[in-house]
Amino acid sequence: MKIHEYQAKEILRHFGVVTPRGIPCFSVEEAIQAGQSLGTAVCVVKAQIHAGGRGKGGGVKVAKSAAELESAARAIFGMQLVTHQTGPEGQPVRRLLIEEGADIRKELYVGMVVDRGSQRVALMVSSEGGMDIEEVAAHTPEKIHTLFIDPMQGLLDQQAREMAAKMGVPETLLDQARVLLQGLYRAFDETDASLAEINPLVLTGDGRVVALDAKMNFDANALYRHPDIAALRDLDEEDPNEIEASKFDLSYISLDGNIGCLVNGAGLAMATMDIVKLYGGSPANFLDVGGGATTEKVTEAFKLMLRNPGLKAILVNIFGGIMRCDVIANGVVSAAREVDLKVPLVVRLEGTNVELGKQILAESGLPILSAVNMADAAAQVVQAARG
Repeated sequence: MKIHEYQAKEILRHFGVVTPRGIPCFSVEEAIQAGQSLGTAVCVVKAQIHAGGRGKGGGVKVAKSAAELESAARAIFGMQLVTHQTGPEGQPVRRLLIEEGADIRKELYVGMVVDRGSQRVALMVSSEGGMDIEEVAAHTPEKIHTLFIDPMQGLLDQQAREMAAKMGVPETLLDQARVLLQGLYRAFDETDASLAEINPLVLTGDGRVVALDAKMNFDANALYRHPDIAALRDLDEEDPNEIEASKFDLSYISLDGNIGCLVNGAGLAMATMDIVKLYGGSPANFLDVGGGATTEKVTEAFKLMLRNPGLKAILVNIFGGIMRCDVIANGVVSAAREVDLKVPLVVRLEGTNVELGKQILAESGLPILSAVNMADAAAQVVQAARG
């Protein structure tokens, strides 16, 4: 689960991470009042959406007067902000963060993720703050320094100081940086985060180490332990189809293709999308119905896929292990009839009760194309999508 920058900063402040003073706003009028409340000569108006690259897209502006702040707030609030992470359609701005300006002398990068290889939290730091870390990794990987934190010990004082020094913090500010890094680790660990990023972390002219930006994502499987964090979820920032899918315990992600994919198991779903691409097609979605799919779930899955006006064909690819093929077949037939399916449907079944499942499909009277294997299924559905 993702949250907004101002929400991430609220969490980080609780763990001792220094951030600029800021006020979240839900209208231009609130933004004007926030600027007056902060009482600083320079304010920053920041769009709050669940995507990076806001500054490059025009979603972050510096205001040196009340008039400039109002102008910036009116320009950003309600705009369709397009960044490299939103896609060409962009994301509407419904929230702003009005923040005090900072005397920036140096920009640094700090990030934490879970490293599955070492089964530890990886702390990454770099002297190249303010840039996309992917660009730094691609062109100057030697400028990224990584530490895998022992969960039994946490981030030790000396480790934190050494990492701060590696990213370019001067000796006089190492203790401040140490406190910040240790606070970031505690926040990451205690909230079951999957990502925590400060980009940029800045050194200011008055000798402070400040988190100028903040991003946090959380493990959705652990949210039951954190109702306060779950309450921060902003449904306006999420795909309505994905929200609807979650109500039926379906894992659904919209894509930009025209071939709907209904699969049981995330690994098989990824492989299905890969083979559709291999045969020249383009998946319209990732959709995992899981191992306990019911007729109701399959029907809702069909409804989700059919909301895509560009859908040209559907591929159902099922390996019946825990889930029996006859159950899926009955679900597919019922769903196709309920939604009055108008696009070609290709079904590949394998596993438990596969022959019974195929028999159900054959006797349904529906124009279902049966595939013998994944390659055959991909070839058929791509051809069907082309008409």
